[in-house]
Amino acid sequence: MAVRIKWNAPVTLTFALLCTTVFIADRFMAGHLMPLFTVYPDIHWSNPFSVASLISYTMGHASVEHLLGNLTFVLLLGPIVEEKYGSSNLLYMMLLTALVTGLLCVFVLNIALLGASGIVFMLILLVSFTNVKSGEIPVSFILVAILFIGKELLHSVEANQIAESAHIVGGICGSIFGFNFNTRATS
Repeated sequence: MAVRIKWNAPVTLTFALLCTTVFIADRFMAGHLMPLFTVYPDIHWSNPFSVASLISYTMGHASVEHLLGNLTFVLLLGPIVEEKYGSSNLLYMMLLTALVTGLLCVFVLNIALLGASGIVFMLILLVSFTNVKSGEIPVSFILVAILFIGKELLHSVEANQIAESAHIVGGICGSIFGFNFNTRATS
C-alpha cells in the first residue's frame, strides 16, 4: 500500500509557509524586510505597500519564538477550522480578522503591529464551535473565552511588547464567525 502526503489544509499550510518564508527572508536581509510586514499607526494611504500592511503584518514575526508560538496554534487549529468551514471561508475569516485588527491598531490604539496572534485567537475561539448544534452555546466556548480573553485582559495592564488588544479582537472575531457560520449552517 502506497502512502502519499496530502496538502490537506491549503489555506492553513500556505499561510504557515508564507510566515516562515517571510521570517527566513528577513533574516537574510538583516531585518530590512520586516517593516513591510508591520502595520504602523502612521499608515500612508497613498502607498500601496503601506495599505497592504493592514493584512500582510500577520505574516511578520519578531523572533523565532514568536513565529513558532503562532504557527503551533495555526497548524494545530487551522486544519480543524478549515475542514469544518471550508478553505474559502477560513481565508475570508483570516483576512477580515487581520483587517479589523490592523485598522483598530491604526485608528484606535495607535500602535505598530506584526504577527499572527489575532488570527491565532480567532482560531482558538472558532474551534470551540466545531460541534455546535442550532440554539446551543458550547460550555467549551464559554470556558475558552473566559480563560483566553480574561488572561489577555489581565496582561493588558503590563508594560510589554505584546498587543493583547489584537488577541482580544481576534477572539471576538472568532466568536462572531462561530455564531454566524453555525447559525447559517443550521438555518
